[in-house]
Amino acid sequence: MITIIAAVADNNALGKDNQLIWHLPADLKRFKQVTLGHHIIMGRKTFESLGKPLPNRTTIIITRNKNYKQEGCIVVNSLTEAIEAAKSDENPYILGGAEIYKQALEIADKLDLTLVHKSFEADAFFPEIDPLIWKVVERTDCKADEKNKFDYSFVTFLRA
Repeated sequence: MITIIAAVADNNALGKDNQLIWHLPADLKRFKQVTLGHHIIMGRKTFESLGKPLPNRTTIIITRNKNYKQEGCIVVNSLTEAIEAAKSDENPYILGGAEIYKQALEIADKLDLTLVHKSFEADAFFPEIDPLIWKVVERTDCKADEKNKFDYSFVTFLRA
C-alpha cells in the first residue's frame, strides 16, 4: 500500500516559497501519528523545508542531483527508486512536493488528505483528484478552534 499524505486547500494549494501556508496543529499531530515507524518519501525541496530527518521514520529524498547527500537519509534519483528503497515497509508515505505528488498519483493506492476549507495564494498545488479513480472511504470534518485557525477535514481516498 503506497499512501500519499498531504494538506490541501480548497484551491488545491499546498504551499508558497517552499513553506506551508497555514498552521494546523491537529493536522501535524495526525501526520505524526500515521507516519511514525514508516518510510517517508519526499523531494529534496520538501526535505529542505523540514530541515532535518523526522524522528522515528526512514527518510527517502528524491533529487536529480546525483551528488546530493544527507546524513541519516536515503537519497535516490527517481520515484521508482524511492519505492524500491521503501519495499521493506508495507505502507510508505509520499510527502510531496507538487511534482512528486503528480508522479505518485499514478501509482498510489491511498490518499490521506487534510482538506483545509479555505483558498490560499500559493505557488505549489496538489493535482486534481479524479472521482472516477478515487473514492472517499472515510471523512472526519472539524471546525476551527483556538488552536486550528481554519475548518478542515481528514479524508481518506482509495483507488476505485
